[in-house]
Amino acid sequence: MNAGPLTASTTADIDANVSEVFCSVQGEGPYVGVRQAFVRFTGCNLRCSYCDTPVGKEESCRFEEIPGSGVFSQPDNPLSVTDIARMVSSYGKIHSVSLTGGEPLMHAGFISGLELASPLYLESNMTLPQMAKRIKDKVSYVAGDVKLLPPSAVDDMDLHLENTIECFRTLKATRDRDCFCKVVVTKDTAADDVEGMIGAIAGYISCAVLQPVSQKELLPEPGYLLGLQERMLDHVNTRIIPQTHKMWGCL
Repeated sequence: MNAGPLTASTTADIDANVSEVFCSVQGEGPYVGVRQAFVRFTGCNLRCSYCDTPVGKEESCRFEEIPGSGVFSQPDNPLSVTDIARMVSSYGKIHSVSLTGGEPLMHAGFISGLELASPLYLESNMTLPQMAKRIKDKVSYVAGDVKLLPPSAVDDMDLHLENTIECFRTLKATRDRDCFCKVVVTKDTAADDVEGMIGAIAGYISCAVLQPVSQKELLPEPGYLLGLQERMLDHVNTRIIPQTHKMWGCL
């Protein structure tokens, strides 16, 4: 699928279009199982063939006031930073606030205005480096995707990869911020492509996560995943972790 022409909204500094706010547990990566508030933004600058999340604008936001209840109120979009702070503060004992999407970096101005009691956990496709610079001092955790898309999916593959590397450089792991990368692996994922990108960003991340795609028809063989992990371990601590939240049906 072709990459969309979407760019960061000029209204993001004031408010944002949000599809969902809820409390659950992190289902992916090295922080699997921690309790989080999730703020899911709409809009994305990419169109990945395996994406399972609607990204179009919504007239209202689904807000689950009681975690796991399945009961949602429907506040109107767009929402202000005050609206988000009020919703998130209703949840108790959370580890962090996951900013997800869609692509949250499209709302960098909005994120820069958030003042929350809990740390921010950014889940990003890592292709908007200028937006990353705006929020680099706001986030404590970065779950950065490496999008190894086919050449037909982006207008300029070299620029796509350069932007990815620059985002990881900007949001790199430091004493005050953890940054790791996640690679969704399908049966068509080329090991050389994964190794090339992981090698380029290894100095910026604490670990790499190979995430087998959820769609069964696209799943790679277990032997391929294990062989890929073995290669990646030459560069950085590498783990194989599927989408655990889908195993027990939570949001």
